[in-house]
Amino acid sequence: MSGSSARGNRAIVIGSGFGGLAAAARLGARGYQVTVLEKLDGPGGRAYVYQRDGYTFDAGPTIITAPYLFADLWQFCGRKISDDVTLRALDPFYEVRFDDGDVFRYTSNLELMREQIARIEPRDVEGFNRFLGVSREIFEVAFKGQAEQPFHEIGTLLRAAPDLVRLGGYRSVYKEVCRFFKSDKLRILFSFHPLLIGGNPFTTTAYYCLIAHLERTYGVHYAEGGMGALMRGLVKLVEHNGGEVRCNAEVAEILVKNGAACGVRLANGEEMAADVVVSNADAAFTYSKLLAKHPRRRWTDAKIARARYSMSLFVWYFGTNRRFDDVYHHTMVLGPRYRGLLDDIFRHKVLAKDCSLYLHRPSANDPSLAPPGCDSFYVLSPVPHLQSGTDWQVEGERYRALVERRLEDTVLPGLGRSIVTSHMLTPLDFRDRLSSVNGAAFAMEPQLFQSAWFRPHNVSEEVRGLYLVGAGTHPGAGLPGVVSSANILDKVVPPPG
Repeated sequence: MSGSSARGNRAIVIGSGFGGLAAAARLGARGYQVTVLEKLDGPGGRAYVYQRDGYTFDAGPTIITAPYLFADLWQFCGRKISDDVTLRALDPFYEVRFDDGDVFRYTSNLELMREQIARIEPRDVEGFNRFLGVSREIFEVAFKGQAEQPFHEIGTLLRAAPDLVRLGGYRSVYKEVCRFFKSDKLRILFSFHPLLIGGNPFTTTAYYCLIAHLERTYGVHYAEGGMGALMRGLVKLVEHNGGEVRCNAEVAEILVKNGAACGVRLANGEEMAADVVVSNADAAFTYSKLLAKHPRRRWTDAKIARARYSMSLFVWYFGTNRRFDDVYHHTMVLGPRYRGLLDDIFRHKVLAKDCSLYLHRPSANDPSLAPPGCDSFYVLSPVPHLQSGTDWQVEGERYRALVERRLEDTVLPGLGRSIVTSHMLTPLDFRDRLSSVNGAAFAMEPQLFQSAWFRPHNVSEEVRGLYLVGAGTHPGAGLPGVVSSANILDKVVPPPG
């Protein structure tokens, strides 16, 4: 086996999530011979697709907020995204149902946004206008300027620090939003976005206020045929340049020789040589399990144990024998508590008796995902990760019943009589199926001191020739983040020899 110093052209990518597939496609376009190794029986990782009883369920990501990143990736690989995938814009982006039944349609139409804000709190219209400007400025600096910059060198952090201070990145998203809105409802509406990437709005850096501008500028899209269609398109892109995706191929260890990654050992004992190894696995899992035999300087077992991890998720997939045409494609069903619920999830780590939900109804715009006259749904509820001690083998069905009752009482009356197929994921699945430490759904929590330079680097600090992509490294979770992490490889992985 050769180390990375041999400058060969063999690359192994561990994991076939969006970050891993994007990394494999880019490496293949640059001339590497790429093999993607996937533990599951199909590609996708968190973006796995379930097919049950004629219904199609996307397991994970459902919202595409920066479609240009995918268009650029296809172009980089010598193809057009329209060759493989059809993306459609949604407007409104989503509907938010408050606990009192009030519904806010979050849209790109600024006048409609201002009308709805004025209905809730007239004084907040001016604050909304100012918030848009701040969101745009943060986007230009933090996303366009820093998302695709590798942060493995301290100098990059020092150069970014003045902007961090100037733009209030040391404040939380919620504190930043409170500067512009007086209404509690509107403070919730414009601060919940970090939950989409595993962050607590009360502790996540205000840099994530950029999401408002990102959505408004590039829109919210879905892929025809579900997110699985986008994932399958990425597999084609990998294969277009000679790469392969191997499923049922669990990696047990990253092999190291003379301080450099030189390949992997699979769970079945097979060894594969590589000149470059890219891990799309959870970063904490990569270091604590895949490099367990290698002495580590920074990401020791003790540091991994001390790190703060994102929330987990309870996800319920279900199909109905009727359509619920009053329900939008993306709906937030908020519970009676906001800060209290988030404290239970992130601070106290207790499973609450109330919940806030994200309901996904892709068959609203794509009937192919369910049988005729039927609907395909997925609903997720943020819950504590496994450090809560919750026994999900006992609590799973109880919690599913709680979620069902909440949906029946709010947006899906008669749901229980309509369900014909059902499947659920708990934090145990995130740990055991997706190899995520503590069953965290989004790797390490995106707090200020677990972001950028403080996050596991794209260039491994421990082993030469090892690189990280995906939610656990810079810039973080969410489709724009994981695709940007793959783009960073162009700057740090040398060309094949």
